[in-house]
This record gives sequence, C-alpha cells and structure tokens, in this order.
Amino acid sequence: MLENEPPGASSASASNPASEGRRRVVVAMSGGVDSSVVAALMHQAGHDVIGITLQLYDHGAASGRKGSCCAGQDIHDARRVADALGIPHYVLNYESRFSAAVIDSFAASYVAGETPIPCVTCNQQIKFRDLLDTAKELGADVLATGHYIQRREGPGGPQLSRAVDADRDQSYFLFATTPEQLRYLWFPLGGMPKAQVRALARDFALPVAEKADSQDICFVPTGRYTGIIERLKPDALKPGDIVHVDGRHLGRHEGIVNYTIGQRKGLRIPGPEPLYVVRLDAARNEVVVGPRDCLRTQGLLLRNTNWLGDEPLVSAAGDGLRIFARVRSSQAPQAATLFAEADGTTSVVLEDGEDGVAVGQACVFYASDDLDARLLGGGFIARTIAKQAGAAPATELSRADLNS
Repeated sequence: MLENEPPGASSASASNPASEGRRRVVVAMSGGVDSSVVAALMHQAGHDVIGITLQLYDHGAASGRKGSCCAGQDIHDARRVADALGIPHYVLNYESRFSAAVIDSFAASYVAGETPIPCVTCNQQIKFRDLLDTAKELGADVLATGHYIQRREGPGGPQLSRAVDADRDQSYFLFATTPEQLRYLWFPLGGMPKAQVRALARDFALPVAEKADSQDICFVPTGRYTGIIERLKPDALKPGDIVHVDGRHLGRHEGIVNYTIGQRKGLRIPGPEPLYVVRLDAARNEVVVGPRDCLRTQGLLLRNTNWLGDEPLVSAAGDGLRIFARVRSSQAPQAATLFAEADGTTSVVLEDGEDGVAVGQACVFYASDDLDARLLGGGFIARTIAKQAGAAPATELSRADLNS
C-alpha cells in the first residue's frame, strides 16, 4: 500500500506511519479543504489528532480576500473544522520566524536579480523544520499535511513521488524535504484526485467543503509583490539602464524587481524585432534584453542541492546521471544529465534546453518522466548557461563549461 492512501483504502501496512495502531498525529491545518480533509481522515482512523494552524504574517489586507492563503479567515475556518471534528486546535504565532526565513529572503532574492520560490522556503524552513520540531515536542508520531505528493516506502527508507493528480502535484515545491524529515511526514492526499478530496469534504460535512482553493503567495494579498519589496528594500526600485546583449543602450527601467526573465511586454523599446528580458544584472542595475533565441538555456549550476536518491549523490552522479528535470512547476519533466562534484558542486545539462529559465527558481530531479515518477531531489538555480544556435547536443556540454 502507498503511504499516502487514506485509512480504509486498503489493508494496513507497516510502511504507513499512521496505520500501525493509534498514533498521535499533528495535522498542519491551513483552513482550506485539503488539510481539513486530512484532519478528518486521521480522526476517522481513530488517531489522537491535534490541529495546528500557523499565523505567519500580518493578515490585515488579506483577512477577507477570497482565494488567498493563510489569511485571517483561514485561522477561523481551521478552528471551525477542528470544533466540528472534536479535536484540539492551536494557533502558533510564527510571524517573526516566517518574516526572517521567507519574506526577507524573498525580497533579497528579487533585489539580487533572482526570481524566488517562497513556497519552497516555507516548506523547508517553517513547516518541515519548525512545525515538525513543535510536533515532536507534543509527542506526535506523525506530521500530516494536505500537500499533493506521494510517500512510498522503499528498500532504503521513505521515498517521494509525483501525485496522482498531475494538475495538483506539488513535488516541485517539496524537493528540499530531507530523508530525516520524511520519517515523520505523511501526505494522505497524494493518491487522490482533487475531486475525490472535495467529495470527502462533503461526506464529512466539513464547514469548508465548498471553500475556494488558495491561489496566491500568502503574504502578497494584492498580488503585487513589488509592494513588499518596496517596503523592505526601498532602494530596490532605483532606475537604471536597459541594454541589448550586444551592448547597445536602449532605454531606462524603473527598478529590476519589476522585470522577469522572458518578459516582453512593458519594455517600451521600439524596434524591428521583438525583445525579451534575458538577464537581470543586479550589480550594474541593468535589465539586459535580446532576441528570443537568447532565452534558450542549456546548462544550470545549482546551489543548496538536496538529494533523495538511494546512494550518495557523488556516487550516483559523479560521472553523470540521466534524470528528468523540471525548472518550472507547470512543465513536464524533460531529459537531462545531472553532475555532482566532490566539492559539493552540482550542475544539470538539459537535453533540449528550456526558454526563460530564471536564477532563483528550482531545478527538480525525477527518476523518469512517468506521471508517478520518483522525486530524486533538486536545487536552486544559481547560474544559467545559454544554448548557442547550432551548438552540439546539450549532453555534450562539458563540465568545464558548467563550472567556469
């Protein structure tokens, strides 16, 4: 049985940390449908369930906004669900640690010319580190969440795989989960389509059964992330030059944080050919633009790589390991080669290349391109290497090119 199967889906299995008799289970309750169903499933299975909701930021403008995540209404909804289930519920104020670990780094990353993924940082440093530590202090055997990802028991311990519902799969955002954390984590929804989760919410008569899904970055209630950056880093909106890849000065910009790799609209640069943002140079405060073929990326140098394979990373990828990689959460994995050096350097060569890859995003590794492929880890993109027109196949890109 898959560890993410809900109680009653099949016979109990030793691979399921929440199926070996009555356990104390902390459920991370966001106030949404998914985590509420997880709490209901754990309660139905007879476990000692404790619901915890994290207050992560000043809810203010987001408190009544539909479609936002972690807003003030969500805390109220989580408590309503806990009351309906008859389980204890606690709200923990994590605002200061969330601000330091997620919001400040989010702003700093944009100022550095990167495109950050705050959800990865939140999972890595808040939910699966700080909240997990709290769960252990409460004597919990399991921390269960509403993430869409499958957890399976392999020969060497727990493994992660893409969710059954490809449209909901969150494996891209969970690549930084460590093997030690996986010992305590359970993801009951990974084997279900969203429609089934909604149906369960109605069957359980949960007060949030018809609630809309969250869609935004939780601490950006207006959807305008530059407002956060302007408040924390007011110098980040300093005007600068827009330059062509060939060195020509083409115009002025109003702060590099207003631009993203691959952007075409809003440049206000007349000319015979369409131009795209191909690089953000924070040191020079320049937005570098060029034709579409300049967007193609072939090689990636990574930082903070997390490895979830069975053997040590250098042993597995020292001579190059064929993987399937995603550089965006919405794309299908593509064939690639992963290289790992003894000094900790990791790099990836994309077989077909990819347009508009941004520094600060993640490159996530999978064992195959199957819909339920195993997650092997990933890393944050520290540098990109362009694919030159007429160049040799991507797999022939040398290590010297990657690490120069």
